[in-house]
Amino acid sequence: MAATMPATMTDALSSPAAASAARADVLVLQHTLEDPPGYLATWLDAVGARWDVFCAEAGQAYPDSVASYRALAVMGGEWSANDERASLRHAEALIREADTAGIPVLGHCLGAQLLARALGGRVERLPRPEIGWLPIRHDGSAAAREWLGEAPAPLVYQWHYDGVVGLPPRAEVLAASDACAVQAFALGPHLGMQFHIEITPLKIESWLAHPGEVYPGAVGAHPQTVQAPAAMRAATAAHQAASYRLADRIYGAWRRRWRVA
Repeated sequence: MAATMPATMTDALSSPAAASAARADVLVLQHTLEDPPGYLATWLDAVGARWDVFCAEAGQAYPDSVASYRALAVMGGEWSANDERASLRHAEALIREADTAGIPVLGHCLGAQLLARALGGRVERLPRPEIGWLPIRHDGSAAAREWLGEAPAPLVYQWHYDGVVGLPPRAEVLAASDACAVQAFALGPHLGMQFHIEITPLKIESWLAHPGEVYPGAVGAHPQTVQAPAAMRAATAAHQAASYRLADRIYGAWRRRWRVA
């Protein structure tokens, strides 16, 4: 049986612990070791939510069902949503179950791509990656304002090479950027975000320490959409506080949609 990881306010991967007797409100699917819940963990603890997190790369099988939870959060990771990995297909099955049951799904980066795929959309490699603090534009619709606030062009943290290129039926684009036409989309109670609203300075430093083989070349090849480490660190100091405020808004809108206990 898979063990859950305790809900902590740290960015580090926690050691497995027994599930609490109280039923958790939120299921968090973590794909890779380097992409933990980050600020989402801090926010869930701050609002008094009970939550379980399972990490596929740590060898923890995802639950068979999401039926006992009120909400589902799907994190990011360096994998492609199109990779043939059993855990990714398992995540998509849980997303489809959540959709049928009216359980709101919040997808972060890879999680947004899996949300799109699971419900009939398409994900592909984009011509230009986005890495660093970059602006998105929302369309000013009521849905975009509810989820993303009134600022028309917030700066958010990005680290992705793929993107959603085909929306699921009935999905609505809420925000875009020059390099990525689907930065955020809503479908019923669900929200997919290509950007990393859960980002913290600790996560950024961890990723810069191990950026992967593609990143160094992307800095030179795509200077408009890929930031070098020094520029990224300077932008983090300038924009992290606003990112937390936007996360509070997005997570709050998600919480209002949680299934009634």
